[in-house]
Amino acid sequence: MIKTMNTNGKLPLGVYLLALSLFAMGSAEFLLAGVLPAIAGDLKITLSSAGALISAFAAAVVAGGPPLAIVTLRWPRRTTLVATQAVFAGCVVIGVLTDSYAVLLLTRFLCGLAYAGFWAVAAVTAVSLVPPGRAARASGVVVSGLSLAMVAGGPAGTLISYFTGWRGGFWAVAGLTVVGMVLTLVALPATSARGGTGVRDELRAMRRPRLWVVYAATLLSTAAYMITFNYLAAFLTGVTRIPGVWIPAVLALFGVGAFIGLSIGGRIADRLPTRALLAGALGILAVSALLGVLARHAAAVVPLVLLLGVAGFVLNPAIYGRVFAIAGQAPTLAGATTVSAFQLGISLVPGFAGVVLDAGAGVVAIPWLGAGLAALTTVPVLLDRFASRPRSGAAGPPRLTPRASRREACPPGAR
Repeated sequence: MIKTMNTNGKLPLGVYLLALSLFAMGSAEFLLAGVLPAIAGDLKITLSSAGALISAFAAAVVAGGPPLAIVTLRWPRRTTLVATQAVFAGCVVIGVLTDSYAVLLLTRFLCGLAYAGFWAVAAVTAVSLVPPGRAARASGVVVSGLSLAMVAGGPAGTLISYFTGWRGGFWAVAGLTVVGMVLTLVALPATSARGGTGVRDELRAMRRPRLWVVYAATLLSTAAYMITFNYLAAFLTGVTRIPGVWIPAVLALFGVGAFIGLSIGGRIADRLPTRALLAGALGILAVSALLGVLARHAAAVVPLVLLLGVAGFVLNPAIYGRVFAIAGQAPTLAGATTVSAFQLGISLVPGFAGVVLDAGAGVVAIPWLGAGLAALTTVPVLLDRFASRPRSGAAGPPRLTPRASRREACPPGAR
């Protein structure tokens, strides 16, 4: 049995270890964007062909997570975590050693599959390590590994690649992933198959409409803040007129805000999930609109970038909390699909932005598009709130007490 949270309220070490491992693997996703020109030059391919390496990774995460969750359903969690890390590290090494674009493209796709599998199982494992009332907080800590990869891992890998060639950053990613794999093998106890749930149980949980309402909120909210983040460099230099040398520092503020948002969201999401979701969606809407209005004023834009990170990530723990509350008895496939919804939201950003930019609106319109997506996010959030309310006089099981509700929300293995 995995040791749960200490009586003093601190999260167990295993939760932070999972965050470290996600940081290592997630850094590869954000590193690639910084070395695309170097890869294109070294392999003698076009920049657009090099960009397909990003798409291959994203497509694997979107499409591969749920099937992998089913395939590995009966595997012990620690076995699955170590196996996905091993596959990921191995594919990174093969990609580093090859001079073939086709091989590199394949390894990126396989890395995406392993990454999706690890992320989904890591979230479920983190929840099983803590009492039911801390599920969202534990999920938030694990997801913080991804925000750290965004603000530190990717830039650090790019810096390493600047001095060693593009392969150097990926060697660092592979090495850190192996470290995480070894620590996972040593620090996490072996566990049995996941709570006795079967494929039918997992698929039955996925039929619940409320779950897909939460997925809609996940996709829309992720696209809402990522569309502005992805075009921040062009926005800051072309509209706000901030010197290029300051762009990395301003972008890093987004990551700092993400940490703050995860910390706040993780502490309130277990008690007030709807408020956390609404606060995040409305926060993204307000900050995005202010960025559009104050685009030419650097003194306003810089702190707004920080606030965008806070608003964007304050709802992430609540999303996982709602998913595991709705599908608590069969959480593996539901957790994997949450990962896919996040990645799909990121993947759709270029398409959303392309419509606006191709219409001649300019990059200044991007934050307004983010505001619109944030406004749409409130619809599924409110639908989830309405569906969660007990119906007076309705037939069915009696209303659960808070303690019973927490037990129901707890995935198998957490007790």
